[in-house]
Amino acid sequence: MLISTRLLFKRLLWRTLKRSLSTKATPEPSSFSIAQQLITKIKVGGPITVADYMKHVLLNPQAGYYMHRDVLGEKGDFVTSPELSQMFGELLAIWFVNEWSKVGLPKPVQIVELGPGRGTLCYDILRIFERFRLLEPGLTTVHLVEVSPHLTKLQSDLLSPFDVPITWHKHLDDVPDQFGFYLAHEFFDVLPIHQFKKTERGYREILIDADGPEKFRFVLAPGETAVGKCFVSADETRDFVEVCPEGLILADKLAKRIESHGGLGLIVDYGHGGKSADTFRAFKRHKLHDPLVEPGSADLTADVDFEAIRKVMVDKSEVLVYGPVSQRRFLLNMGIEYRLEKLRCNANGQEIASLDYSYGMLVDADKMGERFKFMAVVPATLGAILSRYPLCGFS
Repeated sequence: MLISTRLLFKRLLWRTLKRSLSTKATPEPSSFSIAQQLITKIKVGGPITVADYMKHVLLNPQAGYYMHRDVLGEKGDFVTSPELSQMFGELLAIWFVNEWSKVGLPKPVQIVELGPGRGTLCYDILRIFERFRLLEPGLTTVHLVEVSPHLTKLQSDLLSPFDVPITWHKHLDDVPDQFGFYLAHEFFDVLPIHQFKKTERGYREILIDADGPEKFRFVLAPGETAVGKCFVSADETRDFVEVCPEGLILADKLAKRIESHGGLGLIVDYGHGGKSADTFRAFKRHKLHDPLVEPGSADLTADVDFEAIRKVMVDKSEVLVYGPVSQRRFLLNMGIEYRLEKLRCNANGQEIASLDYSYGMLVDADKMGERFKFMAVVPATLGAILSRYPLCGFS
């Protein structure tokens, strides 16, 4: 009887210990300190790159900015064009359908979105496709490239009414190879960047070092880094340079897919033509925030270098790249004014005010109109067709 009691006690003790160890091994997001983990990482290996800092802050499994919460909308840290108005997604859907028709509506077709947020843009696109009876069983599929479990759940719930197969992937490489529509809306701006400053000894990479308990500061690397040797060209003259290797690799893969299997691609983001300086920043509750303060509590972002994306696409693949053009120009070319008037005809006073406000946010030059840019990529084989029937939105 004594042996049995001791055995039972040992089993209970072991179960309690295992439960305790399990709890400590996976801390809750609210109690997990990204700052402290970064401090430890820096103490062990020295200052880290801005790219490493961005990846850890945004995608840490326990408490990464995008991993466990809804960051969009009035209660979040920023708002996107699809969240402002249905008109945005509707016009993008019309663009895809119009350009698709120029090549004879080949099927099967897949809709691929990189970083779909809540799924609002995909919802509006599918709604238009459904209205045009283009969501044919077995011929139309949706593929969403998403790393956040929380956002995946939101997307699944929102898109559940549509009778179309939807698959989630962690990487573009996992998406099937076939004709498709590729959409990257506010995706490239969160990919990790490396920053370089021109000095008397050449370009030196900007690193992030510890500056006390849970505090950080920018420092310069003492010598050349591998990324600098690979991505800062010998004829570079700017005082400050930002490069995004992951963005360039992704752009190359996207162009190769479109070249090999056909399709249409749209990249929509805020950015520049290769002449910008320091654009690394954070947004918290719709206001600028110090990116080195309270990591994990704010969105980290940097302007997209559209010229670098264009160059890697056309240099390595047989594709045609159009743009970038301003969001204002693209939406006006696509007829957003006519869509606004149609919606206003069937709206009440409060709804009309909301429509007018959203329209202004999307197209006004001092708001999103000039800040955001559109770039399109199509197979080079469409050159003859597009010379007769120019690409909508960009002409």
